[in-house]
Amino acid sequence: MLAAEKFERAAVLGVAMAEEMRRLLRLHLVPADRAKDGAIVIDVPYPDAAVVMAVLDVAADCFGERGETVEETRQAALEKLLQLAGFDAESQLNFAAPAARDRDGTRG
Repeated sequence: MLAAEKFERAAVLGVAMAEEMRRLLRLHLVPADRAKDGAIVIDVPYPDAAVVMAVLDVAADCFGERGETVEETRQAALEKLLQLAGFDAESQLNFAAPAARDRDGTRG
């Protein structure tokens, strides 16, 4: 396998992981949940939380992100991941959360 092909596959995997992160965040998004500073707070329950943490830890290593705490490092990695997937105008996280959605992703 050529180096260019490896980089292309890695890029496709990175974008796929970023889109999966958007899907998981959107699934658990409740628009009214905002911190005092205006940041959106999303509570991701287990087992999705384990996936989110694992992806953010790998992304932090990949992007070379560091913070004073694990949470700051993960937040920085999340911002980079969402920027990576941001070019896709069709991404579901770009739209408002549906009024009714079961936790498995189906309408209810």
